[in-house]
Amino acid sequence: MWQRDTGQHHSDFTELPLPAASKRVGVDSRHHAYQYDACMNELATTSTGTDWHKIQQTIKWVVYALLIINFVFYIFEDWNRAIHTLHAGSTFLDWTGEFATSIDESGWFLLLFMFELETYVVDDKDWQGWLAHTVRGVRIFGYMLIAHTVYAFAIVVINLQPTVVVEGISDLCQLTDSNVSYVYNLEYTEVNDHTCDELSGESRFYWLGEDPVVTDLAGLNLERELAWVDLAEVIIWLLILLAIETIVRLQSRGVTTGALISSGNALKIFLYSTLIAFGVYWASLSHWLYLWDELVWIGGFAAIEMNINEWREEIHDAAVAA
Repeated sequence: MWQRDTGQHHSDFTELPLPAASKRVGVDSRHHAYQYDACMNELATTSTGTDWHKIQQTIKWVVYALLIINFVFYIFEDWNRAIHTLHAGSTFLDWTGEFATSIDESGWFLLLFMFELETYVVDDKDWQGWLAHTVRGVRIFGYMLIAHTVYAFAIVVINLQPTVVVEGISDLCQLTDSNVSYVYNLEYTEVNDHTCDELSGESRFYWLGEDPVVTDLAGLNLERELAWVDLAEVIIWLLILLAIETIVRLQSRGVTTGALISSGNALKIFLYSTLIAFGVYWASLSHWLYLWDELVWIGGFAAIEMNINEWREEIHDAAVAA
């Protein structure tokens, strides 16, 4: 869900000198790093019978596969909601707003895969020309998709603030010919002769923004609360990205310890804990998929953290050897 700017070819910082044989950045550096990893993995496999690097890579790709499966679920969920909220007069931004979660996931996937290219697939000596420009362009596009999600979720929060009563009705069955849907806890149901008696026993109902969707007071308050949680989650993920990016940039300069590194790691732990708390909250409302999604994405970031830790150890070992 993020990318790493390292090396002479795409770093905004001046790198501190490191021993050339183990330096992870610079010309042919990844080749040396891979040779180092291969030697260490061979020693670890010989002494323990376990190839930990292979296990780590397997876990990483299993997590990525689970994230792709989750992505498919979100596409279907967004589509199901759009059926109830979009209409002939809906604008392009209305459509992208209803598919904000799928667009958000797409943006994070782009950043994640660009990270894989930059730090695992492509050698630094090959990082130039059209390849470097293409990856930078895709990376910027990924950030644009995530920025759209922040905008879309903020608009939802704003649109849900007004309390607009559905005038002239005291029973949902009076709306069976109005082509509207009823929502409670993100569950949308078309209001028709078969469903109107089962959806709510309240006598006062409210419009949700400008959508052809109604709910009762409890449903309105819950929708407002969930909209704030959605917005908070995407902002927290961006803060995690900022913390990781800061640590990576510091390490690209040879800095592996200090107040900023410690503060960044502490901030990430706090933010991950907050996301897990949000996931538990979603599960308490029977949205188990959202809890699962939080845990799997955290797992994806954990795989990235393992790469960062390996890199930090290489820098430390190189400094000791020097």
